[in-house]
Amino acid sequence: MDIVSALFCENINLREVPGPATRIDLSGIMFSLPAPSEPPVTITPHLIVLVRCRADEPGEAVLEVVFENDAGAEVARNVSPFTVEPGKFTYRLVRGELTYEAYGTIEAHCRIGTAEQRTVVPLTLLPPA
Repeated sequence: MDIVSALFCENINLREVPGPATRIDLSGIMFSLPAPSEPPVTITPHLIVLVRCRADEPGEAVLEVVFENDAGAEVARNVSPFTVEPGKFTYRLVRGELTYEAYGTIEAHCRIGTAEQRTVVPLTLLPPA
């Protein structure tokens, strides 16, 4: 299986089109956001991970997302098994509870199973607007 994309976003919407095929509409994609207050602060953004399963693969796997701060320390972790029909795509919604001790960046390190390859997505906390 492969991670096709991983993004922090505000909303996901699925819709069918002729074929039958599915369209995935993502809105509010973000790589940074203003803090709701001065740090330390905890936020719970949505991370959408899109996964492809090849036709010759079994369709069962585990998604692991490790959230690391600027120093490389783990601040949160999510592990979830999932199933997808071989030859199809699926998405996983990961809601991390991220505590920022200061302004900076937390990275989501996403991988399928024990794969070495990771998809890394940053989320930077900015001063309040």
